[in-house]
Amino acid sequence: QVQLVESGGGLVQAGGSLRLSCAASGRTFSSYNMGWFRQAPGKEREFVAAISWGAGGGTYYADSVKGRFTISRNNGKKTVYLQMNSLKPEDTAVYYCAAAAAGSWPLGNERHYDYWGQGTQVTVSS
Repeated sequence: QVQLVESGGGLVQAGGSLRLSCAASGRTFSSYNMGWFRQAPGKEREFVAAISWGAGGGTYYADSVKGRFTISRNNGKKTVYLQMNSLKPEDTAVYYCAAAAAGSWPLGNERHYDYWGQGTQVTVSS
């Protein structure tokens, strides 16, 4: 079992930055692929970024955030981060952290994720 708790959301002006954190419980955090998804009002939840398990985890991004967002993880702290720079109003959404078992693929497909956090609101004003 893995429990996930997101933090770091808030209100920011366009062009600003935020860093989201997702703290995980459980002893096997390092064996999970981790992802960030988001859901804007009236829209379906969409993939944002993912990082594979292991010390040299590969990273994957949605085209809409590539070059602006960076996902990283600290297995010792059982935490995954999403650094968001150059934020745009269209980035406004509830952001969710999720965990998928090692071997899950593709990581952009939310059906592969077994555990989800409660979400944290990010609002970008123009």
